[in-house]
Amino acid sequence: MPIRYPRAWILLVLAVSLAGAFALRAQSPATIADQLSTAERVKKPGWWPTKGSAPRSDYVGPAACAACHSDIAHTQRGTDMALSAMPPGQSDFLTAQPKVTFKQGPYSYEITRSGQNELFSVTDGKQTISEPLLWAIGSGINGQSYLLEHQGKLYEARLSYYKAYKDFGVTPNHPSAPDESLEKAIGRHISEDEAPKCFGCHTTASSTSDKFDPTHALAGITCEACHGPGATHVAAKKSGMEDTGIGVELNPATLSPPDSVDFCGACHRTWWDVNLAGLSGIGTLRFPVYRLEKSRCWGKGDARVTCMACHDPHRPLVRDSASYDGNCLSCHASSVSAKLTADHPGAACKVATQKCASCHMPKYEVPDMHTKFTDHMIRVVRKDEVFPN
Repeated sequence: MPIRYPRAWILLVLAVSLAGAFALRAQSPATIADQLSTAERVKKPGWWPTKGSAPRSDYVGPAACAACHSDIAHTQRGTDMALSAMPPGQSDFLTAQPKVTFKQGPYSYEITRSGQNELFSVTDGKQTISEPLLWAIGSGINGQSYLLEHQGKLYEARLSYYKAYKDFGVTPNHPSAPDESLEKAIGRHISEDEAPKCFGCHTTASSTSDKFDPTHALAGITCEACHGPGATHVAAKKSGMEDTGIGVELNPATLSPPDSVDFCGACHRTWWDVNLAGLSGIGTLRFPVYRLEKSRCWGKGDARVTCMACHDPHRPLVRDSASYDGNCLSCHASSVSAKLTADHPGAACKVATQKCASCHMPKYEVPDMHTKFTDHMIRVVRKDEVFPN
């Protein structure tokens, strides 16, 4: 016998569903029909960042790419992406001091050098757990966290380095109160589902043949993390074939604006990634693709407003806001008296034509991160405005 629901209850559910649909539509970018989540992208044919289907033998490493692309390879090595993961022994913050100490509640922490290893230890005064650090995660421009393995499980260590303080402290999103056991005091256990995603955006070739294997990963984001495995391309070049594009899985410069921002969003979170994860609030500042697409500047997708229009992934990030004025003025008129055109549809700023980003892309500190992030939701910032979600 079918279940009969009250008519009022059915209407209420329908109203809530419609309200949610309209709210999603109102907040979504105009290009939403052309965009996908990263999980959907990696299932499609062809290369996409974080895809792990190719065998390890298809990866040749950045040195092979540098043989022909020496200038690009040289500058790319200095980017935050290239330095997004490294062996602990290469971390300037760890090597600068032979011993790091920290205390939280009943637990005392140490990071000490032992031969070529950096040893992470925690003790409650009665028992001690000590493991070598496996990876340093983050270039250090804002900070750096560390990974270790204990009893076959991967952990994010309780201690991280903060550039703002030039010191070590509790890792973001870790409990600030004492844990109930020494095992939990080590740090946060990284699940089997989370680990491939973490390594996929901080290393190259950590997942191959659809299997997670970080022991053979290349440190940092190298050429092949974005362009795809290069063995075929290198072999074609060595054979003397003229078309140097042979074997290149993906050239991001050929992508449409929506695809271009989704490409960067594979690690910096696309609009769909953020919404499907149910994320909101000031923490979304860490996802510049999502914030950018909430800008009026983005409109229906403009090649002048993609990530790569302002940031060259082969060069270190430029941090002087004035250096981006030319990008803003490629769309906006340079004076209030200038006539708006199809090429320059944006009105001139009535306040200034210099350091545009310093006003229209304000910085906010994300709780627990102890650093300020630039808000890529480009807008006219009103006095005393509430943070726009």
